[in-house]
Formats: sequence, C-alpha cells, structure tokens
Amino acid sequence: MRFVETNPGVPAQCALGAGAIENPMSAKAKRAWGVPDLGLFYCALALIFLTTSCATPIGVNYVDPSIGYQSLTANILSEDKPSSFSARELMNLNLYQSYQDDPEKALAAMHAGLAPNDDEDRLFALAELSFAHAENGGGPSYYLAAAVYAYSFLLPEEHGTPPKFLDPRFRWAADIYNQALSRAAVIDERPVPRGGTFKLPFGELTVEFSENDLIWAGYRLDNFVPAIDVEIRGLRNRYRIPGIGAALAASLEPSSEIATKESAHIPPRLRVPVTAFLRLDNPRSALASGKIKGKLEFYTPDGARTVKVDGIEVPIEYETTTALALTLEGAPIWDFEIAGFRSGDFAVGGANLQRGLFMLHPHRTGRVPLVLVHGTASSPARWAELVNELENDPRFWQNYEIWLFMYNTGNPIAYSAMLLRDALMDLVKDLDPAGTDPGLKSLVVAGHSQGGLLTKMMVIDSDMKLWPFSVPPDKLTVSSETRDLLTRALIFKPLPFVKEVIFIATPHHGSFQALGIFGQLASWLINLPGRFTKLSVDLLTLQKQGFVLGPFSGIPTSIANMSPDNRFIQNLAAIPLEDGVVAHSIIAVEGDGPPEEGDDGIVKYSSAHIDGVASEKIVRSPHSTQGNPETIQEVKRILFARLRGVAGEESAPALSFNR
Repeated sequence: MRFVETNPGVPAQCALGAGAIENPMSAKAKRAWGVPDLGLFYCALALIFLTTSCATPIGVNYVDPSIGYQSLTANILSEDKPSSFSARELMNLNLYQSYQDDPEKALAAMHAGLAPNDDEDRLFALAELSFAHAENGGGPSYYLAAAVYAYSFLLPEEHGTPPKFLDPRFRWAADIYNQALSRAAVIDERPVPRGGTFKLPFGELTVEFSENDLIWAGYRLDNFVPAIDVEIRGLRNRYRIPGIGAALAASLEPSSEIATKESAHIPPRLRVPVTAFLRLDNPRSALASGKIKGKLEFYTPDGARTVKVDGIEVPIEYETTTALALTLEGAPIWDFEIAGFRSGDFAVGGANLQRGLFMLHPHRTGRVPLVLVHGTASSPARWAELVNELENDPRFWQNYEIWLFMYNTGNPIAYSAMLLRDALMDLVKDLDPAGTDPGLKSLVVAGHSQGGLLTKMMVIDSDMKLWPFSVPPDKLTVSSETRDLLTRALIFKPLPFVKEVIFIATPHHGSFQALGIFGQLASWLINLPGRFTKLSVDLLTLQKQGFVLGPFSGIPTSIANMSPDNRFIQNLAAIPLEDGVVAHSIIAVEGDGPPEEGDDGIVKYSSAHIDGVASEKIVRSPHSTQGNPETIQEVKRILFARLRGVAGEESAPALSFNR
C-alpha cells in the first residue's frame, strides 16, 4: 500500500478517499480468491483518520502558560523583535515583507498614511519599529523618530487620543521613549546633552536646551551613564521609579564659579540620579508637517518627582540604585576602612571629605537629617543597603535626608566624637544661620558599633565625668593647644538640635574582643594622628606631676577605649542621656539561644543593652547588622513612628515637616 497526494499542500498521508489507495488485485480476482470488497472500509477508515489525526488549517497548539504569556507580551525591548501589535499593523498594511526587505521604505509608507488623530495603532507601531530599525543600524535619526512617535502616543495633547486604560503599549511606549532618548544623544559611547536641529526620517526636530539645567548643588552634571547599560552587584534590591524620561547617573564637575555653601559637604565622587526629558510641542499635529519643536530638560529626585505636561502631572523615571552603585564602584572609600583605622592621618578625597560630615543631596528646608555614623574599621559605604532602602521610600524622602560622618576609627573615641560634634554644629549653622529651619532643630543620629558611642556623646552632659585629671582645665600646666583639645573632647554639653538617637550593635559597656591579645594587637597596629605628638609629651608631663587619675600608658586608641575594664568606657556608660532625647537600641545576637546570654561575635547583649530606651529590637545577626533587612525595617519603623508623634510605646513630640 502506498499513499498518493491528491491535493497539493495537504500531506499525502491525509489524502485518503475513494480511489486514493491503489490495489493491484482486480475486482474479478478478489471475488475469485474470496477477498471481500474493501472500498467502503477504506473510505470509512480515511474519514476516521482525517477527523482524528490531521492538523486543521486553522486551530491551536496547547503550550505552557508562561510561553503563551511571553508570546503576548514580547516587544522590541524584551525579545529583540516587534510586538504582535506592530506585526499586526504591518500585516494589515501589507508592509510586513516590505519591512523585512527595506525597513526605511516601509516606515516612510506607514508615516505617510498616518491620520491626524485616532490612528494610535499605527502610531505605536511607528515608535516600536523605528526603535527596532535604529537598533539594527538605522542611525540616531530613527532613535529620535522613535522618541517622537512614542511621546505622541503617550502624551498626544489636544490633537490625539490618549492610550486606553490598561493598554500594555502604554508602558512599552514609555520605555521606548526613555531608551530612545538616551540612545539618540550618544556621542563616543556616552549621552551628551545638547540642543540644535536634528534630522528625522520624516523631517527635523529643533531642540532648545540650557546648560543651566545641568547645575546641581554647586556642581555641573557631567559624564552621563544610562541606567539601562549597567547591572548592579552587591546590593540586595535594585530600585526603579517608573515614569517618563531617560534615567541616567551623572558625575559631578567642580566649578568655583557656581560653588555654594553646600558644595563643600557633597562628596565630589558622588554619582547623582538624573533624568532627561524631551518635552515636545503639540507633537501629534506636528507629525504631518515634519517640523517638530521641543525642549530638553533635566531633573533630579531632590528637585522634582513629576513633570507637568498639558496640565497632567506625569511621574519622572529615576534609577537611584544605579547612581549609588556607580558611586561606590572602585571608590577610594573602601581603602579608608583599614587604612583609616590604622592611621589617624589617613584621608581620602578632597578637603570636603576631610571635614568628615557630608550630604547626599542639597538640604531642603523642613527635612530632618538622619546622620549615620559607621563603626570600627568601617566607612560610610557600609550604610549602602540602608541608604538604598531609605532613598526609595517616599515616606522617608518626603521628610528626611541622609548625612554621613566619616572618621579615622583607630583614634580615641572622645576625639572622634569631638570631630562629629564640631562638624554637626558647623553644618547646621552654615545651612541655617538664623535658626529658623524646623528640620535642623530635630536631627536623628544613628550609630553602628563604635559609631553608637560617638552618637551617645552627642546627647549627654559629660560635666567632669570623663575628665581624667585631678585638677580642672585651667590648672593644667600644658600648652593652650593641648588644654583646648582636652577640654573640647572631654567636657561638653549635649547638642540641642539632636532629638533622637539609634544605637545599633553598640558596645556601651565595651567589647569582649578588645580584651587580651586581640585588643593588644589591634591597638599596636594603630598610628595616632601627628597632632597627638605634642599632646603625648604634655600628658607624660602631667603624669609625672601626679595630675593623671589612674594608670596611664599613653594616649589610648579606640580599641583600648572599648575594653570593658577601661575607665573611659565605664564612665561613659554611667552618664545618662539628656532629658527629652528619645533613644532606641537595635541589638544583634547570633544563634537561637536566649538573647540575654548571647552576642554578635564582637559585642555581648549585656553590653549593648541599656535601660531607659524607648524601644529595643533583637536582630538575629552577626555584628555587621546595619545592612540586615530586619535592622533596616526597624530603623524605618522608628523614623516613621516619629512622624506620627510616637516612639515605641512612649510618646514623643509631634513634628511638622515641610513636604
């Protein structure tokens, strides 16, 4: 038996029917041999075969739901091929093969037939297909065309029809616009902001642009990196604030001509999240003439979160995590962690970093600074996880801003606390000389490990409790420089503008790791600042005169200060917080045992626990808990409860912040 094809295009095995099967035996021979006539049998068999085993010209294939969803949602940005919406438009216009053979000719034909309004299917297809052609070597003019078409689809103004609610093309068009805008501006592999008249496949685009848009906090924004071009490592979450505009990260170019009082507190290596937005004038109606006009604008998160287009507040797209990761990529601040611990004179960056206290954004009146103070052999970079989470929470950035303090962690604790105290007083005075800013009257300071001890020293009245001499300052037979240094470091009042503190894994009663050979080795590795040379000589003189209380073996390092049997840490632990200051403790404990018996590898619970705090949170974590999700959530809880006028179970003064 063999199959013969009776219908071209239909598989031979499916072409069964009367006469379709040849049988060499004649009907007479069949009767002679007693073979029955099988014609009707074969016809019935053919009918059954056709209805049960053959694929019909039109039908379905059953697939996994994920494959079906991928097919429905694929577009030029996700699958490197146009979406079904654009493919359908090409089919309906009989341009599918033409686009494959000559995309520019097909796009020109699509554009020529574009109606002045109510032709949004074709408008989206033009945006997506122009972007696809640009990606395949069509050139910058097609990126610009894609941006113009996408903008017209998204924001048609009075001469177009807005996208329908839940139309998936709305988000796709926004992404096409955002990416096309950054790609169109690329020169030598980096986007370069500029104005002028630019060629379009169907006309020209005239762009207005002001260099003043690139001024930020006394710096000029430069060296733009598209967020879409980088992957993030080392941070738990990557945040993208969805909206309109090309999300970029910009570096800072110092300029003495535009420097402000805040410039000195902005680290020059900071990368700033910036978004470029090309505003077009009535693009839907201008498409027919081919004469498009627009204005290139730049925004930062601290300046604006929305942009108004035709009376509509449109969210601006930002990628803050990208800017944070680029800031820390290869940054010398990582070298500071060990070098700054070992050497009291080691510094990174320019003079502004050496001042110790710096900001991530220009200060805005009414926003409360959250000051973060790192721990031993650490740096502000270790707050990156917390910063990433806070900076992307609207409840935070509407009410708070982040300040970071950096210090050489091997130096005596009292000396580092003095530097923090001086830096805070100077910055608050610089920003608010009249003392009228409500945000700068109510700072929150959070310190990790040794940083928690510095934090405590912002909100206590030391009186003479830390003074290690048997006579008052004016009776010391030392130089005026030494007397001034000792007095400012050891006798001080609480800062009146610090209203709340957060202690994170803080060794209030010392660290057991500072004892014995480990502590001795760590202290031996530390080189104190050169300015302490004269101080050492003066202190030895005071010891010979009998003015030093207790044993004295030289200027103590921070490790010596944190030994549980050290006189300084014992006296500091005994000093209560100033009345009216709200305090919280976040205590890290490893393992599942009773917290009271545990530790975090560096600090015991019994050392980190203090009475009188508004809240205490136990986090199952090693000592470096500042990036732990539970720790971050607890910091958030404290900050946001503060906005409601409560702290833990106790009440705190209600605060009113400018939004």
